[in-house]
Amino acid sequence: MGSQPDSSPADPGQEPIRQTSEELRDEQRRLRRLQIMVNMVMSVIGQDLSLTVDEASAMVADTRRAALAMFPGKELAFDLIYKPRLQRLMRERFRIQ
Repeated sequence: MGSQPDSSPADPGQEPIRQTSEELRDEQRRLRRLQIMVNMVMSVIGQDLSLTVDEASAMVADTRRAALAMFPGKELAFDLIYKPRLQRLMRERFRIQ
């Protein structure tokens, strides 16, 4: 969900947007935090046998909400990167078709 420094401006008349090293470190920190959070949620869903499908679904929704709070406007990135993994786990864990 992170972004690389933009080397090509959207408008040929504009300068490319460059991240400072501090902004890049902050983005990397947030991305690592998101990865840890997703891994933890997947572990709980996969291992907690007392968890209901509704509770697991709420955890997935909360994870998406938290990810978008950390990376506003990156819905598509979340849906492409993390949503398939979470959906596959939900299908396997709860035998959903």
